[in-house]
Amino acid sequence: MAIDKTPIKQLPATDLAVGGVHVWAPYYRRGTRIEPHMHREAQLVFAASGTMQVTTPKGRWLVPPGRAVWVPARLEHAIDVLAGIEMRTLYFSTAWLRRNASRRSLDHEFVVRVSPLLRELILAMFEPRREHGRAGLLIQLALQELHQAEDAATFIPMPHEPRCRRAADLVLGDPAAAHDIDDLARKVGTSARTLSRLFAAETHLSFKSWCQRARIAAAIERWAVQPRLSVKQAAADLGYASFPAFCHAFRQVTGKTPTEFAEGR
Repeated sequence: MAIDKTPIKQLPATDLAVGGVHVWAPYYRRGTRIEPHMHREAQLVFAASGTMQVTTPKGRWLVPPGRAVWVPARLEHAIDVLAGIEMRTLYFSTAWLRRNASRRSLDHEFVVRVSPLLRELILAMFEPRREHGRAGLLIQLALQELHQAEDAATFIPMPHEPRCRRAADLVLGDPAAAHDIDDLARKVGTSARTLSRLFAAETHLSFKSWCQRARIAAAIERWAVQPRLSVKQAAADLGYASFPAFCHAFRQVTGKTPTEFAEGR
């Protein structure tokens, strides 16, 4: 896997040693795919507007408005733009992180919930004028916010075992369908018992819970593409028998009702 050589703009050096932090602010249209690649630096990828899906060897991270994704250095990842995004990316050299981010491990990928404070901190990095020393303070505070902000609600862990992966792909191809594990197992050439065991071992979720997470992620993705889609219509489109059933499932996955989640986007 080649290391991506995206042009990056270095922040001005400050007395807090932010010479190892860079920023990049591209725009990507809906439908754009950034093929699998990796960077020498770790990165915090935030969309000031729009929605993306980040795929890593662990799974798919849906990143709607109000979320950002942390990607460690030299981790293979791909990005699919689901709704046109104004991307704001902070790149951190590994040397800088060793000196400045010792309070927690940042060696794995995760999605973070972007609080109003974290949003303003990120956007402030891109202001045309930055006072000497202020950039370093902003970055340090942003890292502190990351410690409290991890949110796996929109993560879909992807299995690697071939039969289990084929089953997962079938579910993701039609998340609204009522997938029966016996039928699915026959399609991928195994037994329902084996497939159930594989899902639990590979994703740390039961088959039922994994399908529910895939369904809720599909709802969030639909809202990204169709912002005016009502909650009730999303529930109907995704095959839920009732609106309360959808709200219950949504809360189980995200910890919020659909309305609460939409308000926090």
